[in-house]
Amino acid sequence: MIYSSFFKNTVLFLLLIVFSCGSSIKREEKKEKGKEIKENGEEKREKVAIDGIKTGADNFSVYLPLLKNKKIGIVSNQTGILSNKTHLVDFLLEQKINIQKIYAPEHGFRGTADAGEHIVDGKDAKTGLPIISLYGNNKKPKPEQLAGIDIMVFDLQDVGARFYTYISSLHYIMEACAENNIQLMVLDRPNPNGNIVDGPILEKEFSSFVGMHTIPTMHGMTIGEYAKMINGEKWLKNGMQCQLVVIPCLNYKRDMAYSLPVKPSPNLPNDQAINLYSSLCFFEGTNVSVGRGTEKQFQIYGSPLLPKSDFSFTPKPNLGAKEPPLKDQLCYGEDLSAIAKVKQLELKWIIKAYQTTSDKSKFFNDFFTKLAGTKKLQQQIEAGISETEIRNSWKKGIEDFKAMRKAYLIYN
Repeated sequence: MIYSSFFKNTVLFLLLIVFSCGSSIKREEKKEKGKEIKENGEEKREKVAIDGIKTGADNFSVYLPLLKNKKIGIVSNQTGILSNKTHLVDFLLEQKINIQKIYAPEHGFRGTADAGEHIVDGKDAKTGLPIISLYGNNKKPKPEQLAGIDIMVFDLQDVGARFYTYISSLHYIMEACAENNIQLMVLDRPNPNGNIVDGPILEKEFSSFVGMHTIPTMHGMTIGEYAKMINGEKWLKNGMQCQLVVIPCLNYKRDMAYSLPVKPSPNLPNDQAINLYSSLCFFEGTNVSVGRGTEKQFQIYGSPLLPKSDFSFTPKPNLGAKEPPLKDQLCYGEDLSAIAKVKQLELKWIIKAYQTTSDKSKFFNDFFTKLAGTKKLQQQIEAGISETEIRNSWKKGIEDFKAMRKAYLIYN
């Protein structure tokens, strides 16, 4: 009887251990998922814990081995940080990575310069590393500025708009790397407007630094995916392609909300501005202010020529806008800082402003066509065509773009 009881208890104990181990293994399996890393066309898989979105910069177990014993150039600014707020440059130096130079886009390495402001070369005060400006007359680094670089690491936070110039800087970096046989590594970051593909397709004759490629205003891609598209579509000079490695984000899907940990440029101070940026930026090609010189940049719009209303503001010089448009002038318009997030490129505000301005002849300037990437949008607004009709005119181009970009998407 005693032996029988002992035997039964032993069996039950062993069964409990087996079930406990089995459920523990399943729980561990649920905590992990596969990530795909495309490296020179080859796919690798690695298990990662699901604990929130990780940027390419945080995916360092993948890229650090590739940087060891190499001479590295870094294209980055204040957005190039890890989840613990450490800047990529500081992190790589801690890891004994041999950084040779920093290459800074529009707004500079620390991200404090005005839009379009001339940035001079210099040294980073914290690290002593030389900084080369990639804006103004030096958008593409010269061969002598790339001398001795084995791998260029690109880490900039994009916002998903064609006229946001970081993707133009990406193009020129890719071209310079291709010409000088330098491998380019893009550390990917989520697109805060990642699910929106919208707007008129740029026409080649209107290419500029605020729009280099035949894509919609909002492309709905991460900057790593965009790099793959530039390469795959052979958009670089003479159809060149660079040696490209994209270090992907982890645990990221395109429809996930993503709040930027640091503002990507001086005049995009928060999530609301980033969401409205693509819609309101068209005002930069008009006589209407988008709030530069206020604390609500790209969340308001107004002009002295719009009807008087309860809402008004007066642009004053501030960080990122030393000489804001309509400085010291009382502007009437709308405050959009508390509206719900938009899910498409909105035209209603620019159409309303054009229809209600006191002088239509002074409303548009030449920059509007560069921003729109076509003359048609201005012509449609001037002709009084409805937003629905204008949007319908984009449909074919957007459908064709979506079909083309499929080959370059990394995330669902």
